[in-house]
Amino acid sequence: MQQYSGKSVYKGITMGPVAVLEKQDDLVRRRKIDDPEQEIERTGAACEQAKDQLGKLYDKAVKEVGETSAAIFEVHQMMLEDDDYLESIHNIIRTELVNAEYAVAQTGDNFSEMFASMDDDYMKARAADVKDISNRLIRILSGAGDTDLSSMEPSILIADDLSPSETVQLDKEKILAFVTVHGSSNSHTAILARTMNIPALIGVPLRLDEIKNGMTAVVDAHEGKVTFDPDEAMMARTAERIAQEKEKLRLLEELKGKENVTLSGKEIKIFANIGSVSDVGYVLENDAGGIGLFRSEFLYLGRTDFPTEEEQFQAYKQVLQTMAGKKVIIRTLDIGADKQVDYFNLAKEENPALGYRAIRICLKQPDIFKTQLRALLRAAVFGNLSIMYPMITSAEEVQKIYEIVAETEKELKEAEVPYKVPEQGIMIETPAAVMISDELAEIVDFFSIGTNDLTQYTLAIDRQNEKLDDFYNPHHKAILRMIKMVVDNSHKCGKWTGICGELGADTELTEEFINMGVDELSVSPSMVLKVRQRVREIS
Repeated sequence: MQQYSGKSVYKGITMGPVAVLEKQDDLVRRRKIDDPEQEIERTGAACEQAKDQLGKLYDKAVKEVGETSAAIFEVHQMMLEDDDYLESIHNIIRTELVNAEYAVAQTGDNFSEMFASMDDDYMKARAADVKDISNRLIRILSGAGDTDLSSMEPSILIADDLSPSETVQLDKEKILAFVTVHGSSNSHTAILARTMNIPALIGVPLRLDEIKNGMTAVVDAHEGKVTFDPDEAMMARTAERIAQEKEKLRLLEELKGKENVTLSGKEIKIFANIGSVSDVGYVLENDAGGIGLFRSEFLYLGRTDFPTEEEQFQAYKQVLQTMAGKKVIIRTLDIGADKQVDYFNLAKEENPALGYRAIRICLKQPDIFKTQLRALLRAAVFGNLSIMYPMITSAEEVQKIYEIVAETEKELKEAEVPYKVPEQGIMIETPAAVMISDELAEIVDFFSIGTNDLTQYTLAIDRQNEKLDDFYNPHHKAILRMIKMVVDNSHKCGKWTGICGELGADTELTEEFINMGVDELSVSPSMVLKVRQRVREIS
């Protein structure tokens, strides 16, 4: 029995088999071999297994995101049959007498560099594809293939850390808990855990090569501990505690259908934050009044090229139709900072959180922005849509946005495409926006305060830097005073203000937010009923 401590980012307790998501750098080792033909046979068997995995991923993606987005998995299957690719692997095995894993990694690097150096954009995009299929083959050859979450049983996911592009590809139905070596309480791993209502620990000092797939583990995120190979007594205690937690959840279930009203009769809206179309199920399951933040950038992650207007339109339309008239607030593209996408070709920046990101990309590259706006205006016909623009620092930025929206509207009108210009609001996540919120309130329909970035920029603390977690204080007086200032300025202009950052789910502050006059709290789906419970206790 081995026990490790970490920081809890979503409390809960669970028990089950382990799945280790290993980084490829830890897997590939060059080994001399005696039988090259045996290694070539191993490669062939791995290719067949990879094709089978990709086929299952394609079927799943068709159901969730449509045939167009799923086509990438068909492309990957075809690459596994490419003669040049396979001959290169076989040649390296035979001439250098090395193991299949190394030969695949070497071929993947060589082909990726070759594609990336080409002038043709389509061929450049293939660089990421060939790396992806090479990594898949290496996982299978190294015996780590079971961490393909499309075919494994529900498991506790163990990883060094998870990037946004990795989290977006996970099969969320197969994850019992997250345990990561690195990451901060504001990382995407943490946000995903809170969305899914599952226990999660970060900062756990594990050696991933010592953790074996399939071994049993207990994650106790109340105590901040993970235990591998627990004894029978601990397993029995854990099973009892899991049953107790289920009973608490059952009591929360009784709040479904109830109003978000204090004992003194004050009402507040409680909405949900999501990152993909498939997350809408969590919204409905937890009885949220609407979607206060749909992170549209997740449509851009985990792929090799920009999503088309039609792909985006279908995704937005599906969310709106599923929500059946409830408000859906979609935030426009917020790429940059911790959400990097290769095909955007963004230059490396010393401080990306303060750099070329979010609305700045959209205003500098209006073609990307207009594609998204066309999809949003078309989708607005099918439900109660609001558009929200991130990282605003000036009224001039808002006016530029409105000009691009007007151009988009004109294009749709001339093409006789049905559309609607919905309510338009902005994220308040910079101190600059707070200080001119009186001016901004006159030209937008609503505010939504992004407390994660607002705290980061106000306290001068990188929220992704785990070394600064002890200094990161979202309850800081400066943050709370800023929220009050924004609410007051919006109400003077007859506009509403919500909070869509992680602070909205902090039940220690719920009463203070209500007293400030905050109109809406948008939280992870799993927190909707807990916040409702707190609201109904306030006198």
